[in-house]
Amino acid sequence: MKRILILSSLIIAFTACKNEKDTDTAAVAETAAETPKTDNTMTFDKAALDDKMIATDGTETTFRQVLEQYKGKTVVVDVWASWCPDCVKGMPKVKALQEKFPEVTYLFLSYDKTPESWKEGIAKNNVVGEHYLIGSAWKGGTFSEAIKLDWIPRYMVLDTEGNVALFKAIEADDEQLIATLNTL
Repeated sequence: MKRILILSSLIIAFTACKNEKDTDTAAVAETAAETPKTDNTMTFDKAALDDKMIATDGTETTFRQVLEQYKGKTVVVDVWASWCPDCVKGMPKVKALQEKFPEVTYLFLSYDKTPESWKEGIAKNNVVGEHYLIGSAWKGGTFSEAIKLDWIPRYMVLDTEGNVALFKAIEADDEQLIATLNTL
């Protein structure tokens, strides 16, 4: 009898965890920063697209304008900051990803506090790719809210049309990230 109770409890616990995970995934797909399109692809919402970004030369642009530059290319978006220990520790994995997928555009969006610290971080960590400083705040900011940002580094993959092919990965060697890049 005791074994039956324990077995029943375990089955219920595993089922509950799986259902919770499925619900979380569905919630992200329904309410995240993207707007579902009829072909099951996702795009960024207007607020995210209109958020301000600063280029390394100091010019201000919008996320929409940044994405338009890379239309026709597969893009890995890396949301990071030079003050973030996990971001810096993850850079060797990013470099390995760049070696494995050299044809992909790597778009680094930073939450550094100042343009100076951001540029110093790019140089110090030898971050190779396209760079923009996010204009809004991380906590409660337009872009972070739009992508449901809860941790950095954060990786996303965009297809050649600018649609979100992978919404969230927190490691550059994530199996789903690599699988997504292999299919694009």
